[in-house]
Amino acid sequence: MASPFPRLPPSGISVIIVGAGFAGLTAAIECDRKGHGPITILDRAPALAPLGDIISFGQNASRFFAQWPGVAAALEPIVHRSEAFHFHDWTGRFVTTQDFAAEHERLGRRVNGHRGEIHQILLAHVRARGIEVRLGCKVVGYEEEEGGATVVLEDGGRVRADLVLAAEGVRSKGRELVLGVEDKPLPSGYAVFRAWYPADELLGNDKTRYLVEHGDSHNGWIGQDVHFLAAAIKGGKDMSWVCTHKDDAAIEESWQFPGKVEDVLKVLEGWDPVVLELVKATPPDRLFDYKLVFRDPLPTFVSPKSRTVLIGDAAHPFLPTSIQGASQAMEDGVVMAACLDKAGKGNVQEAVKVWEKIRYDRVHRIQQTGITTREQWHKADWDAIWKNPESMHLQREDWILGFDAEEDAYARYDEIRDSLPREAPVA
Repeated sequence: MASPFPRLPPSGISVIIVGAGFAGLTAAIECDRKGHGPITILDRAPALAPLGDIISFGQNASRFFAQWPGVAAALEPIVHRSEAFHFHDWTGRFVTTQDFAAEHERLGRRVNGHRGEIHQILLAHVRARGIEVRLGCKVVGYEEEEGGATVVLEDGGRVRADLVLAAEGVRSKGRELVLGVEDKPLPSGYAVFRAWYPADELLGNDKTRYLVEHGDSHNGWIGQDVHFLAAAIKGGKDMSWVCTHKDDAAIEESWQFPGKVEDVLKVLEGWDPVVLELVKATPPDRLFDYKLVFRDPLPTFVSPKSRTVLIGDAAHPFLPTSIQGASQAMEDGVVMAACLDKAGKGNVQEAVKVWEKIRYDRVHRIQQTGITTREQWHKADWDAIWKNPESMHLQREDWILGFDAEEDAYARYDEIRDSLPREAPVA
């Protein structure tokens, strides 16, 4: 019986992936598609529960879901279906509508939905492929030796492979190996309150009914150094909102806390009553306070011996206003699998170096768009906006959204490989 998961012939390249987020799961799926293996995912969590709120994948990432058997169909019932985004000022005055129908027609659909639910679909796909997922494994160290790399576990265990991908987020221990020093995340000066909850109460409220009674919707309110985005999803049955605001709280120990409704209302004092009702309707256990961390761009994503690689947030954390963090994490995994396919088992280090050349500039250019969008909204010149409301629109650029990372990696690999400095082989 033919496998439901087409794979290239086995390459013999073993891969350890630390972290079962979107970067790690994508890398595992794509490495399996390319015939690499064995593949092992290690994650410190004892269980991967469907937690979180809304997440967005641009068309540059949603194309990957379509090539993984069964995944696109599983996503269909849970994705956000609004074709437009409605902007308001903080008092509730309507500003403009950004219509995405033409973009979807040209580039395909983006995928927005509940982070935890989408994650569970990808995790199920990973397991269906037979990829090993080991939970409750805390990685405390990364090492490199002749011909491979090793991760050291808290229980004293050691796991070795041809390549290690560190995908466990901004506090990855792999950063110490790559940089040669321990670095700590810094406060960005901003934080995000996030919530997701059933919309039943909103349907019974005269101020909020219009947001959910006709199915999915997407609205934003923009103020001075604050913006509030609300999305009704699943046919208007659920509501997700995020509020980005100034915050200089320390993040030495943690940057995720239970949120308090009264704290959000204080930030939004004087705002549109619709927004305030959305906040008041939030169940206490569905509100979280995320302190956005800052990282200077790294000089490299790759360890000295090119056997350990930082991917996703471990390499390049994104501001939410980029709307590309998860998409770029997925591109990392797709490109790595393609580079390993081109290089073969005897040239893993070459593949890693080419991968970094392909990814480095693109990632940092897209990171900058998050700052640009935040400043576009938070430092808005309202006199100018009322003269040109469309200046408030999100920049949806084809060089980001219309990009095929897999095709690009195969097309550019040989040229980039040939441009690498010639040096003595590294063990």
